[in-house]
Amino acid sequence: MLKYDLETIKKCANNLMFDMTDEQYEVLLGEFKTIIKEMELLDEIEGVNDISPMTFPFDVTTSYLREDEALTCLDKEEVLKNAKEVLDGQIKLPKVVG
Repeated sequence: MLKYDLETIKKCANNLMFDMTDEQYEVLLGEFKTIIKEMELLDEIEGVNDISPMTFPFDVTTSYLREDEALTCLDKEEVLKNAKEVLDGQIKLPKVVG
């Protein structure tokens, strides 16, 4: 398991562009140490490494989804004839950002 020290925490915070005080780094380091201890307790459970990770608590079937079938597309001219404004073969939309 990786060991975390103050320099590692500061380097990670710097990479993430976090600006923290020395007191906040100490608190964060203490929280990391607590989490690492809890993870080490989980490693002590007999057979825990023999179990595959669970991604969902029960089986789910998605029977409501249809099969993806390729259909014929509309002609470009047919689509553009319904457009309010056309520019260079594309539908021109109003500006949404000021």
